[in-house]
Formats: sequence, structure tokens, C-alpha cells
Amino acid sequence: MNRPEADTDRILAAAADRFGTPAYVYLTDVIEARLAALESAFGRWFRLSYAMKCNPNPALLSWLADRVPYIDVSSGGEFVLATDAGWSPARASFTGPAKREVELQTVIRAGLGELVIESLREARLADRIAGDLDRRQDVVIRIAPDRVPKGFGDQMAGRPSPFGIDIEEAPAALTEILALPHLRVAGLHIYSGTQCLKSAAIVENWGIFIGIFRALCETHDLRPDRLIFGSGLGIPYHPGDAALDPDEVAAGAAPELDALKADPRFSATELVLELGRYLVGPAGYFVTRVISTKDSRGARIAICDGGMNGHLAASGHFGMVLRRNYVMHRVGENDGASEEKIDVSGPLCTSIDKLGTNVVLPRVEDGDLIAIHASGAYGPTSSPVNFISHPTPREIMAEGGQLTDATRIEGAGLRG
Repeated sequence: MNRPEADTDRILAAAADRFGTPAYVYLTDVIEARLAALESAFGRWFRLSYAMKCNPNPALLSWLADRVPYIDVSSGGEFVLATDAGWSPARASFTGPAKREVELQTVIRAGLGELVIESLREARLADRIAGDLDRRQDVVIRIAPDRVPKGFGDQMAGRPSPFGIDIEEAPAALTEILALPHLRVAGLHIYSGTQCLKSAAIVENWGIFIGIFRALCETHDLRPDRLIFGSGLGIPYHPGDAALDPDEVAAGAAPELDALKADPRFSATELVLELGRYLVGPAGYFVTRVISTKDSRGARIAICDGGMNGHLAASGHFGMVLRRNYVMHRVGENDGASEEKIDVSGPLCTSIDKLGTNVVLPRVEDGDLIAIHASGAYGPTSSPVNFISHPTPREIMAEGGQLTDATRIEGAGLRG
């Protein structure tokens, strides 16, 4: 069983005691360490962009604003959240396959840094809006490759996809977009796979990106301001998963990245690594309290105050084909307690509300706290928090051991 440091357990217990459960606790010290590791591995080539869809908590966004150069938003609502949290519009890119006219009007009027173009329809609409506003909007064109290496948890290449312009259509589409008078093509963008724990697959995927970037820029004589690499860097969620080594990725990718930067066409180009869960996922814990335990037909069950409604991903209903337990632990000292298998369930009136099956933990009793690891990304905003009107999970920031209530939405359920 994986256990965090004793200091982390003290923080989790203090957060639960002070603010109640269920709760997400985000440890900024962990994010600081990951930022340092990313800079050490990739800083000679890349600047970072935070994909805020993975965790749009306003307090976290404010904390990140002084630490990460760019932010990527996926809706007009996220753009407002980001700017309210201190990010200037010029530092933002806007990705998403179904941008509405009102969203485009809002972000272009506000001075969005870069609009990520996902279709010709979107390019034409943005051109008209920018013209109406007497603006010339910087755009980057998202390309959908025809392949992605094996090893990615979610693949967005080589199949019908709502994301980006298919590479087969890209040369003609780019010609049309370049001719639009109120758009300026500032670069290219590819994000074709996520949640990869295999260094060789990530290196191969970035090599595909570089090949596409080179070919399109040569064909259209582009000297891009920016090339955006969807990182694909994964994090370990399940027992037995091995953490990705960013230095190993950097060593494998170095020859092609160095050659790209040495090419006169790209010597002034800024390379951007867009990532989300890799940065903040391991910094978060979902803490839930055991309301009751029971024995049922040979299984021991812990029934908790937070479940699928608060953490859909951990329940296995957020993009997983086969359900696997997240790593979790019982908060507090073991006190020599023997370990046993237990099922961990949530409070909902549905049989699919499970957080773990046959989880090996020290003996769990009523009132104990269970902490689910790797919960800093795709948490409350990716979960059906209003289902059955149980309390919305608290969101707690722990900065240097100091706890702050960072909850954005309060649920309707009664909280003790």
C-alpha cells in the first residue's frame, strides 16, 4: 500500500477536521516540486501552458498565475475564471471544438492571446467577428494527426474526431485561413493523446508533431511565433503504475527538439508544452469519511460520505474501459493494524457508486478517513456533484502547511 509522508497525513486530517468531508486537498508544495522538475527536464526548449480544464479552482488558478507562463481555456466561462484569477487575456489560448459566437466575441474583444482554430467554420466566424471589432486576431491551427503511438490513455488521432483539422485536409485549409484578412496565423497546435506513462511513446509522438510542423511550415513558408505540443504526460493512478520520468523523455526527445531549434525557420519560434493533470494531479487528495462499515456476504464494506458524485474519475466512470482502483490509504497511523481487503462505497442510492473493490487497507472503522491519491485533476468539476443533493466537496488549498478554504460551489446537502 502506498502511503504519503506523515506531514501530508497531518494536513489531510486537519483539513477534514476543520472544513469537513468530503474534501479535495491540494498541496501547493507538490506542484512547486513538479514545476521545478519540468523546468529542469524541458526548460531549454519549452515554456509551459496550463490546461485549466483539469482543475479550474479559482484559488489554484491565482496561485499558478505567477508560476506558469500561459493558460489554455476551453470555454468562455473558463476564460472569465482565468482572467478573474489574475491571468491577462494575452497569456491565454482558447481551445475547443464547439466555440459559440458569443464566446468568440467575448474573447476577441478582451484581447485573447491566441485562438486555437479547430475547423474552417470556426476560422471564418472568427475572421468575421474580428473584422466587426476592427481587430486582427492571432490564431494557431490545431492539426489532427493520422496516427498516435500505442500507450496513450485517450487517443485523438487516426480516427474521426471533433478536434482540430485532419492532417489530410490541413494543407488546403491552411491556405484558406492564411488568406482571411482579420486573422494572423501565429503557429500550429497538436494534442493527439493523453495520459501516457511510456517515455518512448511520448518521444515518438512528439516526433510526429515535429514532422507535421516542419512539413506544413515549409509548404506555406511559415516562420511561426509558436508551436504548441500537447504533452500527453501521464500520472500513476492505480496500484502498480510506474511514474513517468521527465528526464528520460527529455533525453529521448532531445535530438529532434535540438534539430528543430537549430533550423533557421524555427530559430525564433517559441515551443509551448501544454499540460494539466501532470502538473496538478499528484498534488491532490480526495478525503472522505467512513460513515459506517458492514459485512455483507463475505465482503467488508466501508460506506463513505463522498463517492461517485464527488469523484467520478475514481469511481471508474470517467473515460475508463475497465474499472481499476485508484491508490488510496487510511489516514492516520497504522498502530499495528493488520491489513485486510475492503470495498469502498459512496453515499448514493445506486450500485455503481464504488470508489474501490478489494482495496487492501489497515482495518477500517466508522469515522476513519480514507484519502484517494492523484485527485488534483478532473475532480469536482468533472463529477455529478448535484446528484441526490449530497454536499459538494470542499476544496482546500494547503500552502506550506497553511490551509485555506478554496471551495467555489456550495452544494445543497446538509453538512455536519
